[in-house]
Amino acid sequence: MMETQPNIIIVLTDDQGYGDLSCMGNTDFRTPNLDHLAASGARFTSWYANSPVCSPSRASLLTGRYPGNAGVRSILGGGRRASAGLPASVSTIATALKSQGYKTGMMGKWHLGTVDGSRPNDHGFDEWFGFLAGCVDYYSHIFYWAMNNGGVANDPLHDLWENDAEIWQNGDYLTNLITERAVEFIRRTSREDAPFFLYVPYNAPHYPMHAPQHYMERFAHLPWDRQVMAAMLSAVDDGVGDIMNELERQNQLENTMIVFMSDNGPSRETRNWLDGTKDPYYGGSSGGLKGHKFSLYEGGIRVPGIIAWRDRIPVGQVLDTPVAAMDFFPTVMTAVDIPTDSYELDGINLLPHLTTGEALTARDLYFEMNGQLAIRRGDMKLVLDGKLVEGGDVPVPVHLANLRDDMSETYNLADEYPDLVTDMQESVRTWYDSITRRWTDEWQPAIQERVEAD
Repeated sequence: MMETQPNIIIVLTDDQGYGDLSCMGNTDFRTPNLDHLAASGARFTSWYANSPVCSPSRASLLTGRYPGNAGVRSILGGGRRASAGLPASVSTIATALKSQGYKTGMMGKWHLGTVDGSRPNDHGFDEWFGFLAGCVDYYSHIFYWAMNNGGVANDPLHDLWENDAEIWQNGDYLTNLITERAVEFIRRTSREDAPFFLYVPYNAPHYPMHAPQHYMERFAHLPWDRQVMAAMLSAVDDGVGDIMNELERQNQLENTMIVFMSDNGPSRETRNWLDGTKDPYYGGSSGGLKGHKFSLYEGGIRVPGIIAWRDRIPVGQVLDTPVAAMDFFPTVMTAVDIPTDSYELDGINLLPHLTTGEALTARDLYFEMNGQLAIRRGDMKLVLDGKLVEGGDVPVPVHLANLRDDMSETYNLADEYPDLVTDMQESVRTWYDSITRRWTDEWQPAIQERVEAD
């Protein structure tokens, strides 16, 4: 192993669009701390979440696998007896680093299972603070979403925890609580003779759209939907600044690898409005990309991506190579000199690309979501049965775009390149068939056993 192992931090936002950072082109509000983080390392303009929705995306980031290979293909339930979750048999970054002497902590949103075997402590985290479901009220920390389904079993429930013990901090803004716990973890752990891994999955700017008044007042000139988006993301941006400042105070900044990304594109769900409006919500920006959360067009899966490590990664890089969240696991393993032979990984090591500019080996990137399929090969992107609206119609069954010339996927080139369409279609369907077989043969039976045990 390396004589001085780096600390590792993941900062994740929730439903944040590709265009909602000023370093990614946003102009109506600024994100100075995240801009500074990007300038201190590498900013990716073609960074992909492995899914357009929360749970599968998070599973890929933590396991280095495609969602289907990690046993999580859809949004997981938030009830305390929900049966599905990230299988205990699937290794995470926390599992791997803990085995090498790292102190591991998570502060924020889990959304990878609520029952024993699927909670953060089952996946390598020494300590954790936050909530288990997909969303909570920012002040009461109550999970209301299940009310949409009706029935006694879907009543609202409180969802704030510390190491599996339920705690109550009613009235405290959750984004600030997450930041405070992250900073405290860094401060305390930096005094110990061991490196640390810290996972900070903020729930902002996922609905409900809540922000303290002093943040709202910063952006009083904006219409409400953008005002509250700016306020929520500014609270996150301030939190990232607090984390960076604490690293510097503890003399840990130079030797800490930090990744920042969003779990998927912006939400267009009407519940974002909070006033009964039934029009699609448009407060989040996809930066001109086509599609939103739930869609396999670029707006649903291409997200902000930053990696900084001052000891090793040159500053000020802007990289357009297509990479995905699942690549972070093998990158971390290389950074800390842990062999990856014993881990099942779909991602690749990005470190040579980040440190010396070495080109990545050409590969296809695959995506699936509720009947939609997509594949990116070089500059070309094929979407099959792609949807722009969750639960809506398929506008074009086969859509091929050249993302180098057409990031917004405006022009369909399928008729111009029939042979390429055929080849890419066969490739993504072969991949999808393998995912489906594994789901049927391995993951579904395990979920059924858990249901029967309950």
